[in-house]
Amino acid sequence: MAISSTIAAFLLFLFSFAFQFCHGGRIILSASAVAEEQPLATMTYHKGALLYGNVSVNLIFYGKFSAAQRAVVSDFVASLSSLPQQKDSLEPSVATWWRGLARYYASPRIHLPKLALGKLILDEGYTLGRSLHDADVFNLAARGAPRSAVNVVLTAEDVAVEGFCMSRCGTHASSRRSRAGRFAYVWVGNSAKQCPGQCAWPFHQPQYGPQSPPLVAPNGDVGIDGVLINLAGLLAGTATNPFGNGFFQGPKEAPLEAATACTGVYGKGAYPGYAGNLLVDPTTGASYNANGVRGRKYLVPALFDPSTSSCSTLV
Repeated sequence: MAISSTIAAFLLFLFSFAFQFCHGGRIILSASAVAEEQPLATMTYHKGALLYGNVSVNLIFYGKFSAAQRAVVSDFVASLSSLPQQKDSLEPSVATWWRGLARYYASPRIHLPKLALGKLILDEGYTLGRSLHDADVFNLAARGAPRSAVNVVLTAEDVAVEGFCMSRCGTHASSRRSRAGRFAYVWVGNSAKQCPGQCAWPFHQPQYGPQSPPLVAPNGDVGIDGVLINLAGLLAGTATNPFGNGFFQGPKEAPLEAATACTGVYGKGAYPGYAGNLLVDPTTGASYNANGVRGRKYLVPALFDPSTSSCSTLV
């Protein structure tokens, strides 16, 4: 089937500016270089397990993070499965965004996991050094729970991680089966000093692709707000493709998952260099699309809707 010149030009653009990671079969593209109307394939289920049930999210902070930074991340995790405490709770919400993944849970036997904030583990002494390899990230993740958990490793802005900024902003993978159990894990780096144009767009001028003014970060921290965008997408991928044989598009070595299939889309009308029509805080001028606990505001990525083969946004 012939490809129109417009789509062909877009694919060439995407190939030129894609910024990806690949670890354990997980991939992410540069957010500033992807359009909302890209041709989307079917999200294929590869017969593997999905995350379900009650799952603890344990946060391992490696390096120096301020108390305020840790609170923003902790509140985001708490927002994922929060229940409305009052009738006038603010929507759209992070919890509503997370429930969008229920489209992947067609079986009556399993349901979208209910995430709960677990342990907070601090390593401010850089016990593994300031230059980490994948094995180091796994060892840090293993400090969390051995089962029924997603252990999230967050590295500080002065920590170099193998492939960080050169080919990836973060990863998700899993441990091997053992008598102790099996856990999924996520790593995301704070790109504030190393590559904010690659890993913190749209809150920083993009390093590649169409140039547009950066948006104001909702929590006043470009690095941490960028971390949360990547963390959100990786948690979505972890839920729906935790062991590399769940839902994804394309080859297993470089798959597109629930969020990464819609990279760069945060609101309706998104196109390369433009995140979409977002909500704006009238006081701070910050852009966001989801409300969280404690009055927090966040920017979360669009999710691929397997029933319509399109990107679904909150706003």
